[in-house]
Amino acid sequence: MEISAAAVRELREKTGAGIMDCKKALAQTQGDLEKAITFLREKGLAAAAKKASRVASEGVVQSYIHGGGKVGVLLEVNCETDFVAKTDGFNELVKDIALHIAAMSPQYVNRNEVPAEVVEKEKQIFATQAKESGKPEQVIQKMVDGKIEKFLKEICLLEQPFVKNPDVTIEKLVVEAIAKLGENITVRRFCRFKVGDGLEKKTTDFASEVAAVQA
Repeated sequence: MEISAAAVRELREKTGAGIMDCKKALAQTQGDLEKAITFLREKGLAAAAKKASRVASEGVVQSYIHGGGKVGVLLEVNCETDFVAKTDGFNELVKDIALHIAAMSPQYVNRNEVPAEVVEKEKQIFATQAKESGKPEQVIQKMVDGKIEKFLKEICLLEQPFVKNPDVTIEKLVVEAIAKLGENITVRRFCRFKVGDGLEKKTTDFASEVAAVQA
């Protein structure tokens, strides 16, 4: 079938894919725009998986301040070339991830970074809670495994649902950027600061304070 220039242009605007790729996708899907979008996305994700092993040593360090200076984030995201590091698409991705970190407070980039002792401590807590239910041992083990899986997804950045679109995880957001920008992209490290974090607020007995001043 003949593919119109208008259809190619619309698909390109929606996906950011090249003209020839858009034309091929429309031809493969009989001109169905939504199916063509899916076709391009699947093709891009497959290509992204192949790029995952490539060295990413360029990139940016992004800062993000939120809540009137109450929360701050420093984030390093790497790509393969300085050219991509300067593109709007890459920098938009980095800003979105920094915003997400400020909002959702992940503790690690991925589950490989979670210390074994942290996981073991949670397992013991969950096991104690599960045993109180009186269920059989094999059921208790499944309950603990399920809670550990949920725990890891909650504390690992790449596994968290993106704050601006909960249907997409941060990992998928990165993979989609790899497909679109054509380079491997990795979230290397981050640090989140919150004013007063880790400090106990001192409560003062007003009457005692007055007495101390008068003494």
